[in-house]
Amino acid sequence: MGYSVGQVARFAGVTVRTLHHYDEIGLLRPSERSAAGYRRYSDPDLDRLQQVLFYRELGFSLEEIAVILDDPGMDQVTHLRRQHELLRRRIGRLEAMAAAVERAMEARKMGISLTPQERFEVFGDVDPEQYAEEAEERWGGTDAFEQSRRRTARYTKDDWRAVTAEAGEVLQAFAAAFAEGAPADGERAMDVAERHRAHITRWFYDCTYEIHKGLGEMYVTDPRFAANYERVAEGLSRYVRDAIHANAAPHA
Repeated sequence: MGYSVGQVARFAGVTVRTLHHYDEIGLLRPSERSAAGYRRYSDPDLDRLQQVLFYRELGFSLEEIAVILDDPGMDQVTHLRRQHELLRRRIGRLEAMAAAVERAMEARKMGISLTPQERFEVFGDVDPEQYAEEAEERWGGTDAFEQSRRRTARYTKDDWRAVTAEAGEVLQAFAAAFAEGAPADGERAMDVAERHRAHITRWFYDCTYEIHKGLGEMYVTDPRFAANYERVAEGLSRYVRDAIHANAAPHA
């Protein structure tokens, strides 16, 4: 006998009125009717409703969805693959937006005073405050946090440009060493790790070798920070961690 309109509404988390509307416009017509004339939905009807709701969540209009679903060249698997790709793109955009919001919150915490245009110009994909906050949260580095706060509060737009440019150079040096097969515990990678430690010390707070090792671990275990390296090259975050540990070993 299929499913009643009320049952389908509960399954799908929509209203009965919505299902009636989909029927009226021909987007989702129930395959069956009861003896009394009530709508009854079959399993294929539920599959179509799922597709409708997926595409609605992705921002398609009902008219666009009707054209897509009635395309004879599109089967269920093709729809799911397309929706998966669209959802991955949306997730990427949302993650980028979330990162931008995090950078804005960090700038507020650290007393950075830049215009909106300057923030977009300067920060880009780099969050220069991540080190100070993580030091305070993970290692109780109150002194480091306050030191970073005092320094960065005085930075101008040109200062922040210099910070991000230098950070980008260090990242590219790590990426080049990794791509060319230089061992993480070799002289080249360790030299870049020391440049990275010096960068933090120069611009934010006194980064000891022990703190630096903690940062290296964070780059692997914390997805927020691992992404900074993994989007450059898969496996780069572990390479950076290993280089940092190798560089710190003689100073233990």
